[in-house]
Amino acid sequence: MLNIVLFGPPGAGKGTQSEKIIEKYQLTHLSTGDLFRKHLGEGTELGKLARKYMDEGRLVPDEVVIGMVDDKIANTPNTNGFIFDGFPRTVAQAEALDKLMQKNNSGISVMIALEVEEEVLKQRIRERGKTSGRADDQDEEKIATRIGVYLDETLPVAGYYEKQGKLSKVNGVGTIEGIFQDICNVIDRY
Repeated sequence: MLNIVLFGPPGAGKGTQSEKIIEKYQLTHLSTGDLFRKHLGEGTELGKLARKYMDEGRLVPDEVVIGMVDDKIANTPNTNGFIFDGFPRTVAQAEALDKLMQKNNSGISVMIALEVEEEVLKQRIRERGKTSGRADDQDEEKIATRIGVYLDETLPVAGYYEKQGKLSKVNGVGTIEGIFQDICNVIDRY
């Protein structure tokens, strides 16, 4: 089973690239953002709690996220593997994900980290905000907070996977197809 953690800061292109990876390798997309939007759209208590944190540009607490991920894995029995998009965001989540995968007789194959300079990220997020309608993509302070949270709390996850020999870095600047080919070159080694 091929299980990929697609990693990078907000605006790195994870959503764009994950769609292409899913199509080519027939993986199940596991996006915590999608899980949150589902709960937000349904107006669940979890959705309301997640909205509070997201509106502040902060991370949703681990136990909430991990529960949703566990449910998704458990309810997707016939898959070639998963692509984790936007998860794990903390070392604690990475450790919990390893335990969930072991429980399901699997493991993470590779973490692909998209690397993009901060100014490029900010421009991409602002552009996305013009078309997505997401208020947090149009607010400079929230953009800065999200990037800061990534650098302080999420970037250490790359070190976690690097220690396991599972980290592969890919330049996230260039054409969508060029970046995708670089990602495929990594995946095809597994």
